[in-house]
Amino acid sequence: MSRIAKQPVELPKGVEFQQSGNVVTIKGGNGSLSMDVNSEVQIGQDEGVLNISPRSGSKFAIAMSGTTRALLANMVTGVA
Repeated sequence: MSRIAKQPVELPKGVEFQQSGNVVTIKGGNGSLSMDVNSEVQIGQDEGVLNISPRSGSKFAIAMSGTTRALLANMVTGVA
């Protein structure tokens, strides 16, 4: 798995995460951002921490999990 995807994304206080199908929305004090997530990537939430993992062992899924983690971290920074 990608080394980037192994790092969790911490949600600061006041930032909310919602997932509806393949659409992820992050809301915070500076607004709201949403993004379509590839179906090869799985996102889990535990007590203010987002965990990203590939659904399969393919190279594409592993690459997309790292990319998705980086994009989500930037979204959290933007709304916080």
